[in-house]
Amino acid sequence: MTTSPKTRASKGSAPKAKATRSMGLHVAVVGAGMAGVVCARTLVQAGHRVSLFEKSRGLGGRMSTRRTEFGGFDHGSQYFTVRDARFETALRSNATSVVRPWSASTVRVLDAFGHVLASAPPPTEPHFVASPGMNALVGLWAQPLAATTLLDTCVTQIERDALHPEQWQLRTEDSAGGQQVVGGFDRVVLAMPHPQVHDLLRASGLAPELRQALAPVHVAPCWTLMVAYPQAMQPGLPHLGPQWNAARSTHHRISWLARESSKPGREPIERWTIQASPTWSTKHLEDDAERVKAKLLKGFAEITGIRATPTFAVAHRWRFAQTQTPLGKSHLLDKALGIGACGDWCLGHRVEDAFVSGLEMALAIA
Repeated sequence: MTTSPKTRASKGSAPKAKATRSMGLHVAVVGAGMAGVVCARTLVQAGHRVSLFEKSRGLGGRMSTRRTEFGGFDHGSQYFTVRDARFETALRSNATSVVRPWSASTVRVLDAFGHVLASAPPPTEPHFVASPGMNALVGLWAQPLAATTLLDTCVTQIERDALHPEQWQLRTEDSAGGQQVVGGFDRVVLAMPHPQVHDLLRASGLAPELRQALAPVHVAPCWTLMVAYPQAMQPGLPHLGPQWNAARSTHHRISWLARESSKPGREPIERWTIQASPTWSTKHLEDDAERVKAKLLKGFAEITGIRATPTFAVAHRWRFAQTQTPLGKSHLLDKALGIGACGDWCLGHRVEDAFVSGLEMALAIA
């Protein structure tokens, strides 16, 4: 599927391109998070050919799971809810093997002045997780796309195909610096954070109106801390920390914290994921990771009472995490160019928002 510029110019390429066009569109989907995988999967189900590009070494985007010797951490999306009938249908029809209900224990944590530091997520609707990690759902839905998925492949430019000017080709680069050109695309979908969509289109000199439409969107960053306490598993030791499993926090640094081992299908070692607030993450976006780790550990101790030194502690920075101002519609599509964009930022920051965005992007193309 990946060819060099020299190979693309070889004899016999043109007849092959014409033959494949009669079989449906050939679509490049850039980004293999929830929106990109749902878009690609839907297009394939509609009879089109899809090539899926992902700059990371794994699928999932913010539905990622960090694997460690102490167990996994859902260091991006923590859980999901189901409100859209199409999302519910998709989950019931082909995802029951990995989807599990998860409810956080009731919690109300007060500071020394009686102010609420943390409280449980509202019990107004069921909460679900994928098992054994949040990336399992995206991985399951991406299985039919395995043969046409390129991981560790960053798309650096979109340009007209050298052999067929009515089509598109993508210039790519891997983590080792290897560069390739992949062409023959009738449509290009950018399932990426909106600043990355903007930058790629600008670098390619394309779609100024589409780029302008992204201007009102605002997505905040998030510093996330992952900690593990294997010492809590030793016989004879009392339970480490609080009796609750997750909480939203009003602490000036932390907005969310969850006990990973409380989720179904997870390893039993005591592990917590702590997510900083959008305001604090923005203010400390460029701070050193060790400094961020120390500050979040202090806040975590103030909320949970856990003051033991964790055996494992790593901070991860998400530059684009929680949508503050969404686009206000499910996707963008320049029909004349055949270039579109989708992602949770179109509608909000929930997992379901990414699903709906990718689905409706595919339906608009198909």
